[in-house]
Amino acid sequence: MTTAFIFVFVASFCSLFVFRKVAKRIGLVDKPNARKHHQGVVPLVGGVSIFVTLAITLLLSPLETDAVLFLCCATILVITGVIDDRYDISFKIRLITQAGVSLAMIILGDKSLHSLGYLMGSEAIELSVAASYIITILGVIGAINAFNMVDGIDGLLGGLASVTFGALGFMFLIDGNMELALICGLIVTAMVPYILLNLGFPLGRRFKVFMGDAGSIFIGFTVIWLLIEATQGTNTTHIRPVTALWVIAMPLMDMATIMVRRVRKGQSPFKPDREHLHHICQRIGLSSNMSLFVICLMASLMAGVGIWSDMEKINESVMFFSFLSVFAVYFFVISHIWRIITIVHKLFGTNKAVQFNLDAQQSGAEK
Repeated sequence: MTTAFIFVFVASFCSLFVFRKVAKRIGLVDKPNARKHHQGVVPLVGGVSIFVTLAITLLLSPLETDAVLFLCCATILVITGVIDDRYDISFKIRLITQAGVSLAMIILGDKSLHSLGYLMGSEAIELSVAASYIITILGVIGAINAFNMVDGIDGLLGGLASVTFGALGFMFLIDGNMELALICGLIVTAMVPYILLNLGFPLGRRFKVFMGDAGSIFIGFTVIWLLIEATQGTNTTHIRPVTALWVIAMPLMDMATIMVRRVRKGQSPFKPDREHLHHICQRIGLSSNMSLFVICLMASLMAGVGIWSDMEKINESVMFFSFLSVFAVYFFVISHIWRIITIVHKLFGTNKAVQFNLDAQQSGAEK
């Protein structure tokens, strides 16, 4: 097992340098512009490196049908992501591709969200076939775009993904599913070299890389695949469906909040802006690294609550309505953050007025 982790780490680290050179030759790079403030062109190969490393690792072991289907679906999504990174394709094409992969998951692999557990009381909520199809497709698209949208500052996507896969791996481990626990561990290991280079450690900004849409799409798809595997088993489930909400709480709440706010303004829910949590943290005055720490800490606490509640067998309806309450508080705070900050300044006697031109700040974002 130790050999597998060493292999994945080394393979991921080496592949990053190989793909960096390829990316620069074919133009698969991120260039600074009005809404992207990094320095110089940065190769968009973090996700490709993680995917290729994981694919090679899986191919070196005996593959089950599920693993083959997963790799085929992931390959389609990663290729779509690479094309999007290079040519910036329409979001409609991306959604159609994601929906198509979702259908393949359901029809060929029998992977679907058909049970929502005991969210409303003593009876399990079982979905009809049609409802199961719709909810699964929305779940896949939602998970993919939730992780895609949080990719706005260095280390954040890798950090949040590590929290999610770490939480899932722990749940699989205590449930006795060593195979899926190992996969989660290997994914986190494959992400470590990317996180280091993305943060400029230890080789500096010269070797910086970004995840790219290919990576965020792959991470989101892998998360929802494992969540379905964990919560929708035919004979046994490793975690309860409601626990999944807590495990991916931060990306999910950030995506839902930002989309609701965009729709309220009459904008497309996919229109980029600078109102994500990481943007707000930075405008409040936190550094990029401190914003990364705070958001990952919040995600870890939420995942921890979910894991503890699942292990203690807390009533699922209590877990569900508790999550909705936390989300309601989060939505309110983010929607009124500047008023709240102003009140805090007044309460603590700060004379510095909080001046924010929200219209100007909305012009541009990473996602």
